[in-house]
Amino acid sequence: MTELLPVAVLGARGRMGAEAVRAVDAAADLELVAALGSSDPLDTLVSAGARVVVDLTVPEATADNVAYAVEHGMHAVVGTTGWTAERLERLEALLAGSAGTGVLIAPNFALGSVLATAFAATAARYFESVEIIELHHPDKADAPSGTAVRTAQLVARARAAADVPAGPDATRDQLDGARGARVDGVPVHSVRLRGLTAHQEVLLGSPGEQLTIRHDSFDRASFMPGVLLGIRSVAQHPGLTVGLDGYLDLQTGGTGR
Repeated sequence: MTELLPVAVLGARGRMGAEAVRAVDAAADLELVAALGSSDPLDTLVSAGARVVVDLTVPEATADNVAYAVEHGMHAVVGTTGWTAERLERLEALLAGSAGTGVLIAPNFALGSVLATAFAATAARYFESVEIIELHHPDKADAPSGTAVRTAQLVARARAAADVPAGPDATRDQLDGARGARVDGVPVHSVRLRGLTAHQEVLLGSPGEQLTIRHDSFDRASFMPGVLLGIRSVAQHPGLTVGLDGYLDLQTGGTGR
């Protein structure tokens, strides 16, 4: 009989967490050993025998949760935002002392979104201009979204490697924020609107043509194949991986920083 992989979900009472609990519970090769809310003690992870911890909590808690997992030899799959460069550096230092332990921090678990970001990074080398529009429900706490930030970073990296100059922009007078936020030089615009779930467009333009790469998540169930992929793969990727693309055979890559 095949041994089941014991998995714990943190943030199990949230919308994403509840969806992850259902997905893990339904997977034939996984065993849900703990589903913890914000007030539940992390010691339960040890007593339950979890080998992989899925963190879908809040930015204020995620760094401590992941540190606890790593310190106790558990792999972590993280979908929570709030991972600054400083926090990532501390996590990398912690992982350096925990050989064989893997952590995946994924701005987006929807496989279609990961692919759209990879396609955008590939296409960005061939277009004069690129801008990003991300659209989410109004309960989302951060702007731009982690997915948009990740997309802009990979787009900027690809353009820099190809020596593509900044896109033309003759704007001289503007209201504050009218041209969006700049992430590594790429304009990113955020929309928060009731009725939306998670959506992103990358607009690429050159004289006489435009390419739009869009991904839409209409339900949180769209994130679960990526969550399950992360759970099943994290042990084979020791250290820190940022972006689910690091686990896929994509040209952009996502391993490390």
